Amino acid sequence: MQILLTLICNPAHPVIDAGLIDAVRDRLEDLGAIAGAPEWLAPGVACDLGCAGIPPEMAEPAVRALIGEAPIDLVIHGEKEERQRKLLIADMDSTIITVECLDEIADFAGRKNEVAAITEQAMRGELEFEAALRARIDMLGPLPEAILATAYAERVKLMPGARELVQTMRANGAQCVLVSGGFTYFTERVASEVGFHETFANRLLFEQGRLKGVKDPILGREAKLATLRRQCETLQITPDEALAVGDGANDLAMIEVAGMGVAYHAKPVVAAAARAQINHADLTALLYLQGYRSSAFHTG
Repeated sequence: MQILLTLICNPAHPVIDAGLIDAVRDRLEDLGAIAGAPEWLAPGVACDLGCAGIPPEMAEPAVRALIGEAPIDLVIHGEKEERQRKLLIADMDSTIITVECLDEIADFAGRKNEVAAITEQAMRGELEFEAALRARIDMLGPLPEAILATAYAERVKLMPGARELVQTMRANGAQCVLVSGGFTYFTERVASEVGFHETFANRLLFEQGRLKGVKDPILGREAKLATLRRQCETLQITPDEALAVGDGANDLAMIEVAGMGVAYHAKPVVAAAARAQINHADLTALLYLQGYRSSAFHTG
């Protein structure tokens, strides 16, 4: 059996060197593998290492033990796997952007701590998403609609690597879709800024310029999965050809079904279920795990 290991770290703090790769090769060969020559996707940041003769379930714990506490992510690919995906379906809050928009809106109503506590529980899978969303919106009261523009301008920041991820996949023919349990006001602007083809999210309702509620039905876990399946049907591809990424429990279904499901700096329940975990690197890791070299990245 042939497998391919991809080691990735944060490009702001490159820590992968030839000495580490040699140590990984030696460890794999101690287990009976035949390790190939390393292929650097970005010097010091990302490296592919192929080997034959051992299964992934033997290679992964051995390499993780060798890495130890070093801030390095590891993704293992199976034999003859097609790495480059034809569909990117991404969560927004705490994935493509650095904040939870609802928590930031709540700050303007003086309720951030209370709302953020519920957000955290919902993202850990401890609360039903739809009910938790309604409860948090109700806590905001008749908030002025103009607050959304202020929150976007002052609080919303792109996650490092977001633009490179979307623009590079888009330039290579992939469909890029932003799907969020958040709100269209933010997803539409983030999608435009980053380069997503489409976006799906919840719509807040206002009356006379004041927050009234959220439009039904609420887009949650099952709606995200349905979006993935619908996009695959439109593109005439299988879910195996999709990459799904998110951090919270409402991303679980799409992450489990996609051929490459990525838990990005995610809650434990998501990390445990995802095929790949990115805990240290930025979003360019999702390009490296597809085999893209840094020299091939696009920024728009």
